[in-house]
Formats: sequence, structure tokens, C-alpha cells
Amino acid sequence: MGTANTIREHIEKLPQGEPFTASSMLSFGSRAAVDQALSRLAREGAIARITRGVYVRPEVSKYVGTVLPEPLKVVQVMAHEHGEVVQVHGAEAARRMALSTQVPTKSVFLTSGPNRHFRIGKLEVVLKNVSARKLALAERPAGVALTALWYLGKEQVTSEVVRTIETRLAPEEFTALCAAKSQMPAWMADTIRAYEMKHGARAHG
Repeated sequence: MGTANTIREHIEKLPQGEPFTASSMLSFGSRAAVDQALSRLAREGAIARITRGVYVRPEVSKYVGTVLPEPLKVVQVMAHEHGEVVQVHGAEAARRMALSTQVPTKSVFLTSGPNRHFRIGKLEVVLKNVSARKLALAERPAGVALTALWYLGKEQVTSEVVRTIETRLAPEEFTALCAAKSQMPAWMADTIRAYEMKHGARAHG
């Protein structure tokens, strides 16, 4: 009972809508005791189980009922738990950089960890393993831009695309992107370099 009560009190202080892992509760008791306490709280409706080992104290809206967390928050919690890196998928990255109006029909993320898929409510979430250089600058705006460039590919990445990205990024983020040429394929690095030469270099690398 001691573990269960401690976990209940701790969870009541957590922000609504912020996912957390079962492992983050292990300072309060054994794995078995923690899992039992969380299962009980989930049955009571005090928390919701999102996927294996990940829970949330859900927000409740009088209009739509239970509001589950954004997929990115969930995959970031999962990734940090396992020492992995995650980044939004190229289609979403391109949309964020105003390079595409396509809205992805499912939430796909790139990860340094294994391939996974699960659901948050009715939304399908997919994690795809990719090489380390495709995750350079992950979890910052410059990384979103880099992912968008990878997604668009050699034929679509032009100086105009780079100009659009520059307008979408803070100066320090665009500088970080330009400095990451060693992580880029040759065609991408060449396009960035040509843009810098034409418009005035903001970074060297």
C-alpha cells in the first residue's frame, strides 16, 4: 500500500497531458509493485495507458472528453527512456517548413531505436529506424529542416527551397543547418554551399 499511495500522490502532482513511463516510478518501489499500482490507477481512470510502459494523467475536456497527448511527446518520452533519438518524419518536416501542404494521415517518426508501432486512441503511430546522419540536429528546428531536405530529395532541393527554410528558421538554427554539411549527402551539401556563396555565408562547415 505504501508504494501505491506514494505513486498516486506523485501522479496527482504531474501536469495533465504529460506522458510518463512506468520506469520513472521505480524509485517508489519494486517493478512489480509499480506495475500493480499503475494498473489499478488505470482501471480507476486516474491515468490512461498509452502503450507498453507509457501512461498519462489525461486532460478532460467538457467538449470532447479525454484528450490524449501529442504523439511527439509520447515518442520523446519513450526515446529518452531508452537513450534513443527521434525526429519527425520528412513529410511532416516539409509541412512545417512550408515546403508542402500535404497533411500526413498517420504519425510517423524517425528513430535511432528499433521499428515500432502503436496507437494513441485511434491514431496510428509508427517509428522507423534510420541511419544516424538522418537524425543529425534531432529535436531542434534545424533538424526538422534537415529532415525535410532528405525527404524532398535531390531533384526538389533548390536554392528557392533553401531560401524558404531560411525564412522559417531563427538565424542560429539556419547557421546550425549550414554547419551540418558533413552529415549531408553531397548533393545537399553542394546546394547549401551554393546558396551561402550567393547570399552570404552565415556558417562555415
